[in-house]
Amino acid sequence: MKHSRLISGLLTLAVLVGGSFGLRLRGQGEEAVAFLEAKAEPEIPVDWVENLNEAIVNDLSHLPAMDQVVDSFMNFWSLKGASLAVVRNDSLLYARGYGRADASYPMTPGTTMRLASVSKLLTAIGIMRLQEQGKVFLETPVFGPFGVLNEYDRYIKDDNYYLMTVQHLLRHQGGFTSRGGDVMFSTLKFMQRHGLSKPPTSDYLVQKEVARPLAFEPGTSQEYSNFGYLLLSLVIEKASGMPYEEFMQKEVFEPAGCHGFRLGGDYLEDRLPGETRYFVQSDDTPTASFDGKYASVQRCYGGNYISGLYGAGGWIGSVVELARLVSAIDGVGPVPDLLEPFSIRQMTVWYDDETYGLGWLDCRPEGEWTRTGSFAGTSALIKKYADGETWIFVTNTSTWRGSRFTRNSGALCKNLRDRFDSQLPTRDLFREN
Repeated sequence: MKHSRLISGLLTLAVLVGGSFGLRLRGQGEEAVAFLEAKAEPEIPVDWVENLNEAIVNDLSHLPAMDQVVDSFMNFWSLKGASLAVVRNDSLLYARGYGRADASYPMTPGTTMRLASVSKLLTAIGIMRLQEQGKVFLETPVFGPFGVLNEYDRYIKDDNYYLMTVQHLLRHQGGFTSRGGDVMFSTLKFMQRHGLSKPPTSDYLVQKEVARPLAFEPGTSQEYSNFGYLLLSLVIEKASGMPYEEFMQKEVFEPAGCHGFRLGGDYLEDRLPGETRYFVQSDDTPTASFDGKYASVQRCYGGNYISGLYGAGGWIGSVVELARLVSAIDGVGPVPDLLEPFSIRQMTVWYDDETYGLGWLDCRPEGEWTRTGSFAGTSALIKKYADGETWIFVTNTSTWRGSRFTRNSGALCKNLRDRFDSQLPTRDLFREN
């Protein structure tokens, strides 16, 4: 990694002021401090469609040749259902569901599905909202006397934890490793190791994990960390004074006109209204349930502790609401932006080919942004291109390729763009017609 220590240069002295976990700004000009000033909430246009998940139906989008390509892709990969949304310059041009949400209902653009690690982008937006409110900053320490989560200091044995910042967690540079198993996807082993009869609370999990030494000094390397984004979820709770989900609903989703995002559940009986059913490939091997209740379950229902992931992978949502949310953090109109231009640039700045964006998986120097997510029963892709188009493709079925399947989804979107871009309707389904 070319940039071993990503320091923004904005924030230089840790202070704890008025209930905010912040760092003082010095000599950075008006743009850099704009997010500390009172900012009006984005004004929702009066002609916006209020409930996208119900209003945007399959009959509104039909391009037979393109739909046939998607159907062929789904047949090849044995996908039960998928949804596609296409945005150009903040206008929703196309949104359609393919296949089935379950045996009784077709997939629609408003069907909600597990978003897996796309949830990390949502969590990063929440952090940036807090920064603009002056409650936490990228260089705010996570632990230590001025850290947001300093209540865990008494469990820490490795002093490197006190070097960890919010930005390190966002960029997967916090020092955590999944070698030996990702603790967020090894719940049953964690329970057995600590003599628990039920899954740990996030508080207990953090107590035990921060007692372990880090794999590297924060900021000197990077390794993808789901646990780091659990910590960011707790940072949001502590800095905002609200439960994580409540803050996200109030400060991220509602101002963007999105009302269908929810934290998902673990088993089929936890399925929420409007949520799809999930499927795995036919030759998938059953596994013991994450909580030890069942000796054998389908991986998509009980294989993972979904409700324990929080901001690392727990959100469900639809492609149309994802499309509106991405349009609210892209720095262009007509969809009002949730974030200041300065914050958007911080999220998407390119450092080198290895360094992660803030919430985004990859941000290219030409302006292409990518976010993916996958686990048993789902695969999600957001691809924002430099020309102002965003393609979102989410499935309710996992394949033998696992997390690598998002590359196939990306290739599908590129193929559809190359062949059918000029045939897409010129309109905006975000607005009433």
